[in-house]
Amino acid sequence: MTRNAAYVKRFSRTERAVHWIHASVFFVLLGTGLVLYVPRLSALIARRPLIKDVHVYAALAWLVLLTIVVVLGDRRGLRRTLRDLDLFDDDDRLWLRRKPRPQGRFNAGQKVHAALVAGFAFLFAVSGFLLWLGERDTRFRWASTILLHDGLMYASLVLLMGHLYLALIYPATRHALRGITVGSVRRDWALEHHRKWIERDERPQ
Repeated sequence: MTRNAAYVKRFSRTERAVHWIHASVFFVLLGTGLVLYVPRLSALIARRPLIKDVHVYAALAWLVLLTIVVVLGDRRGLRRTLRDLDLFDDDDRLWLRRKPRPQGRFNAGQKVHAALVAGFAFLFAVSGFLLWLGERDTRFRWASTILLHDGLMYASLVLLMGHLYLALIYPATRHALRGITVGSVRRDWALEHHRKWIERDERPQ
């Protein structure tokens, strides 16, 4: 990164691949899940077994594709991203209390969002596997599993709406979409919203 550059690199190809695999499969899972969950949609589509198969195989594809990207991609960069997301300092806590503070490559809201998405993905996978197993072995048919899976769907919808609003509509954060599509963002925007990241990367080694 150079001090006079108009744009700075924000996300690598590997990071972008992880994001778009997760996003694409999530929409498939959400769509098929809603068809299975909403009786009116289920009756309209009228192909419940096929939709259920698509739902299950999409979940498997999500696991396989993410594994491939992690194995073949930039693992060092992914570890750096995990460290950036895991670091939660006083500036982040103050930012969440709506007190403007300089932020790193990810602001406090993005860190919380990433933690929730990761937690939801894990719980979706576990509860989904138990639901699939329960159809084959009645010992694993627990009402709480269905409640958890359905509850996660509602919570994920709320997260999705907020994420889409900030990425597509809200003027101050809309430019961030460029970073996850082409990999770079304007340096002036990054300085305004993620100053600690820019200053860290431009610090003489």
